[in-house]
Amino acid sequence: MKNILVRLIFTLAIAISASVVFAQDPPPPPPGGGHGQGGNQTPGGSAPIAGGIALLLTLGAAYGAKKVYDARKRLAE
Repeated sequence: MKNILVRLIFTLAIAISASVVFAQDPPPPPPGGGHGQGGNQTPGGSAPIAGGIALLLTLGAAYGAKKVYDARKRLAE
């Protein structure tokens, strides 16, 4: 019972502190000139996400390969 009560208090403290932290900052000012309205700029910005996706896929494949390797090693023993 004590363990459940401690977890509940901890969870409530995290939830309340998160809402207080987000409530402190005023909203950012609107972008000047309207985003994506002038020139050849595409709406949504030009953030290069291909490198991040490749990195995440590589790390996920490495993690999966490690899990498979460990499982096969455990079966061989």
